[in-house]
Amino acid sequence: MMISRRGLTLGLGATGLLAACGNGIGSTGSATIDARVDTTLSQMYSQFPGTVSLSQKAAGLLVMPLVTEAGLGLGGAYGRGALRVGGATVDYYSMVRGSGGLQIGAQQYAHVLFFMTEEAMLDFRRSPGWAAAANIEYATPEKGETLAAETTTSMAPVIAVIFGQSGLRLGATLEGTKYTRIIP
Repeated sequence: MMISRRGLTLGLGATGLLAACGNGIGSTGSATIDARVDTTLSQMYSQFPGTVSLSQKAAGLLVMPLVTEAGLGLGGAYGRGALRVGGATVDYYSMVRGSGGLQIGAQQYAHVLFFMTEEAMLDFRRSPGWAAAANIEYATPEKGETLAAETTTSMAPVIAVIFGQSGLRLGATLEGTKYTRIIP
């Protein structure tokens, strides 16, 4: 049996795609996400001690341990995390962001939403999960800052903390973000 170069290439590509698809059956997806959330919270609490008291006052925390973002004119981002209430995971979420505008580069960061009231957290859990934003942002390995006006933070008592930024991304963008409940 003779396999063509194109057939071999397609076969290897399909194998790689299938290997990248985690369907959750028999996987340790939730354990992996929980471990990353624990590590992220420890890092945030040690770097920003004020977040300890903030988290104690919060009704819940949505923790995205690793968000990967890239863009050149059009951009996107993806991350998975967990919603914690009283220190326990109650749901898992994925975050997908699309953006357009003057932007170039790629970055990774941790993203934590502090739901300061029960009502804000319940509204988030019951909603389709959309949040619209208009940002001017940059991140470098030495220092990262985000100046953001996000509907999640401006229309509800929710505080967003972004830290652990690495990479280089410059731009002024219009963005749309969707958080979706998942089963890892």
